[in-house]
Amino acid sequence: MLSISALAATWFLPFVLPVCLYVCFTDMRELRITNQANLALLVIFVIVGLIALPFDAYLWRYSHFAVALVAGMALNAGGAMGAGDAKFLAVAAPFIHLGDLRFLMALLAASLIGAFITHRLIKHSPLRKLAPTWKSWTSGKRFPMGMALGATLAAYLVFGILYGS
Repeated sequence: MLSISALAATWFLPFVLPVCLYVCFTDMRELRITNQANLALLVIFVIVGLIALPFDAYLWRYSHFAVALVAGMALNAGGAMGAGDAKFLAVAAPFIHLGDLRFLMALLAASLIGAFITHRLIKHSPLRKLAPTWKSWTSGKRFPMGMALGATLAAYLVFGILYGS
């Protein structure tokens, strides 16, 4: 059982899912996560979080934003992720219940592996012809991490609905 309440996950998912899909798409196509997508995710939390969470938990979730922003900036400075990825990490953090952090890390690892393998297989298959101009196909070793980050947040909320407290 996850620590996130099924009710909170149910409130968040319909609003967050389109943003996650957009992030996956734009990162594959352009190798960037737009500021508009990150801002949309933040606005969703600001508004829906007031409804979905108890007020004290809602306020504490902003500390998740701050910690993730600092961690993302450090990862970006070290070259481990792009700036858009770091910003997405920060705006996605308030949606996560701290008690689910271990589960989330495992989910992110599985998403990263699955996204990487899927991306590389499609890159070298005839399916690539469906979107021949996407930058992620010709980016060398660079990988559209937004694909895995968006999938992780969406999957976490789905699991929250199914297995939340």
